[in-house]
Amino acid sequence: MLLKNAKLYGQEGKWNIEIQSDHIKTITPDTKNYTADDAHIIDLSGKIVLPPYVEPHIHLDYALTAGTPRWNQSGSVFEGIEIWSERKQVVNETKEDIKKRAFQAIKMQLKHGIQHVRTHVDVSDPTLKGLEALLEVKEEIKPWMDLQIVALPQEGLYTKPNGEELLVKALEMGADVVGGIPHYELTREDGVRSVLKALELADKYDKLVDIHCDEIDDDQSRYLEVLAGESLKMGIGHRVTASHTTAMASYSNAYTYKLFQTLKKANINFVALPKANLHLQGRFDNHPIRRGLTRVKELSDSGINVCFGLDSIMDPWYPLGNGNLMPVVDVGLHACHMTDYDHIVTALDLITTNGAKALSIEKDYGVKEGNKANLIVIDSDSEYEAIRTQAPVLYSIRNGGFIVETKPAETTMNVNIFS
Repeated sequence: MLLKNAKLYGQEGKWNIEIQSDHIKTITPDTKNYTADDAHIIDLSGKIVLPPYVEPHIHLDYALTAGTPRWNQSGSVFEGIEIWSERKQVVNETKEDIKKRAFQAIKMQLKHGIQHVRTHVDVSDPTLKGLEALLEVKEEIKPWMDLQIVALPQEGLYTKPNGEELLVKALEMGADVVGGIPHYELTREDGVRSVLKALELADKYDKLVDIHCDEIDDDQSRYLEVLAGESLKMGIGHRVTASHTTAMASYSNAYTYKLFQTLKKANINFVALPKANLHLQGRFDNHPIRRGLTRVKELSDSGINVCFGLDSIMDPWYPLGNGNLMPVVDVGLHACHMTDYDHIVTALDLITTNGAKALSIEKDYGVKEGNKANLIVIDSDSEYEAIRTQAPVLYSIRNGGFIVETKPAETTMNVNIFS
């Protein structure tokens, strides 16, 4: 198969991408003339080709549960956790029920060009049926999507006697990433302890780390410095991700300056969740209400890896979401004051290469000769217009085969003034 007349993301000119079997055989300048009769040739007419979108932070075991047993009236993170705990007491879901909801959410993600996903899974439930369900899902969707699973002690690692035991069991069952939520522990000391334990287990079991870190508007919530400092000492920062870090929006500039020195040395990754945290944060403020996003622009401009994710698809924490990352980029650029030209034309990095780095899959990721033929084509011929118009995915190609094809909408205007 040949993709002719393609624009490669971030590059000038037009290119031909030759796919042989499941790999990219060659990428060459578009100079040869092909006839319409040539078989297996698709003329992309200058549309952008880029690697598949990466969703670095979602909760597939929670997907499509909003409103059961009740809606989150305060809109806060903490009420969301309470509702989820209540739901487990009143809704007796089977493993198949969880899988069914997860598959529905995955279908939404695939539609929008996502082929790599990191999902957090609650391991506070002694049955661990959510983890069992997602481990099965991971295997069943391999032809279309790569799934990483984070073992997340959603209700805290040390709020219950068996929290640590369940986390270890989850890792031994096959979870890929050690999770944590230190700001939800009963005391600051337990929060620090949970971070240290996550890093210890990651080192022992050779796992990645992804911590729900400082997802609160409290400027004294400073588990990020613990996570970064200990990762630096252990030399594993590249395997560590801090998700949310919304308290950073409330830190003083003096403290943040000091913190950034550690962050740059530690080389840890960050995931920001613009839509979810704009919804969740600032719920206990009077005016002016803080918006609660981490310092994405400052992190990015300092050379620290940061990516965007959706977080939720209709669950107790966030009642909306449809698996599409393009609106997340749009909202994030606005909320983070990143609507200057340079940030706009590189914004897709936030849901492609930066996410791949956070998931530690960057080695085999990208539209390059010799790589697996995993790529997407979006309906735009410029990076700027792709962001401005939130260009949809026309084709999603996986291992050389089309898994999604979308025909762009056609509009007819019956307005004489423009004639």
